[in-house]
Amino acid sequence: MLETFNRRDFNLPGSGPLVSFTFDDFPQSALHAGGAILKSYGVCGTYYTSMGLMNQANGLGRQFSAEDLTALLRDGHELGSHTFGHLSFRAASLKDFQADAVKGMKAVDSLTGADRPHQFSYPCGHAPFWAKKKIGEHFTTCRGIFPGINQSPVDLNLLRANSLYSYSFDPDLIGRLFEANEKSRGWLIFYTHDISETPSAFGCKPGEFECVVKQAVKKGCAIVPIGQGVTGAFNDAPHLKARHPGA
Repeated sequence: MLETFNRRDFNLPGSGPLVSFTFDDFPQSALHAGGAILKSYGVCGTYYTSMGLMNQANGLGRQFSAEDLTALLRDGHELGSHTFGHLSFRAASLKDFQADAVKGMKAVDSLTGADRPHQFSYPCGHAPFWAKKKIGEHFTTCRGIFPGINQSPVDLNLLRANSLYSYSFDPDLIGRLFEANEKSRGWLIFYTHDISETPSAFGCKPGEFECVVKQAVKKGCAIVPIGQGVTGAFNDAPHLKARHPGA
C-alpha cells in the first residue's frame, strides 16, 4: 500500500547503476569515521540530521556539533533533514509531524541555502501512506527504510534503502544487491547511524562500512549523494533547480 499510494514517480537520469551512502541522526562517528572512509575513496554521502540533537549524546554516541556541520559541507557531503526534533509520526499528529519536518528543513536551509534541493528521511522509517504526499510536497526526496533497489520510475516520496547494521551484516546479501543493481541499472541506497568498533544496534564497524564502499568502487558504480542521484549531475546533466524534479 505504501508503494502504491501518493507516489511521486521519477525516471532516473543517466545510464549506469547508482549507489548512495546515507547516515541518519548524524552522530559524530558517522562523519569522523564514515566520512573519512568515503573521503579516502574520493566520494561523498548524505547526512540526514535532526538539528535539535546538536551537541547532545544518546545511545548512538555524541551527536554532531556546529564544527561538524562546517566540516561536512566543506568536504562536499550533502546535508539533509530528519525533522527538527527526531519526531516520529507515530508520536504526533500529521499536522505536528509536518510542522517539525518543515522546521528541520528550514534549519538546514539556513546553512546550505534555501534555493538548493533538500533531502529528507523519515525518523525510525515511519512513513505512513497518508503522510507521504503532505511531507513530499516540501522535499526533493524522502527516504524510508524499506529494503531493495530503486528502479525507474522511483518513488521520490519513499526511496528504498538498505541498512548497514553490525548485528545483521551479511556480505553475501550485500554482494547480491550489487549484482542485482548492476543488472537493473538501478539505484542502491544504504543507510546507517554510528560507525565505531563498538557500534550501537543501529550502527556498524568501520571495516564493515569500508567493505561495502570498496565493493561499490570495484563495481564501477557512480557513488553519489542522494541529490546527485536525482539530478544526474554525475553525468554532467543540468541541475534541476526545483525541489520537486519530475513533479
